[in-house]
Amino acid sequence: MKFFAIFLTIFAFIGSLTVVNRVEPYVLGLPFVVFWSASWLVITSICLFTSNIILEKKEGKK
Repeated sequence: MKFFAIFLTIFAFIGSLTVVNRVEPYVLGLPFVVFWSASWLVITSICLFTSNIILEKKEGKK
């Protein structure tokens, strides 16, 4: 499970940059590729924080 989550975030963040490498559409005043990178940075941080909380609760029960 942990390996899948790490692979998913790496693939979505780095692997998809070739697909979303566009300058023209602007989102919140940023080029799309910059917005995409910033969004995945925030999403990855939230996912890692959530998984850390879940793993700490599971370790506490053992």
